[in-house]
Amino acid sequence: MSAVNITNVTVLDNPASFLTPFQFEISYECLTALKDDLEWKLIYVGSAEDETYDQLLESVLVGPVNVGNYRFVLQADPPDPSKIREEDIIGVTVLLLTCSYLGQEFIHVGYYVNNDYDDEQLREEPPPKVLIDRVQRNILSDKPRVTKFPINFHPENNENEEQQPPPSEHPSETGEDPLAVVDRDPPDEKDS
Repeated sequence: MSAVNITNVTVLDNPASFLTPFQFEISYECLTALKDDLEWKLIYVGSAEDETYDQLLESVLVGPVNVGNYRFVLQADPPDPSKIREEDIIGVTVLLLTCSYLGQEFIHVGYYVNNDYDDEQLREEPPPKVLIDRVQRNILSDKPRVTKFPINFHPENNENEEQQPPPSEHPSETGEDPLAVVDRDPPDEKDS
């Protein structure tokens, strides 16, 4: 059983310009007091084929955490378009929200993000160079992919504990079947 459960994630200011900061309102519950901080990260996947283009947008420490319910807004700068290949800016990519304790990731929530021009004519006849100030992002917030990993929240109590079981998959709040790991390949056009 996990000591921390995410109870809700609300994507704020969505859809928005590509250059607008991300904002996620995160609600979670802590079922047992934790001595150390939780580490929350937001990662933008810059390329489906090459993780070297991934950008860590924000990393925050929250805690120590007592038993109870919590809510905060995680705000992160948008990805740096100069660190994304031009051909990967427009189209579908992934945004990952993760939480770790003592360096052990215990949950990650993946969202597909569709980046496209805000103007029909630009969508039909894209310019040779991406006009980043005209790109709009739309986070598919109603279809998150959630994966939970069992970790030892209290290693000081279980030094001789056996090896942890494999990660367990849980449906998202919408009842979608999650992926064991967020898929780096974008969905088919019909899924968008």
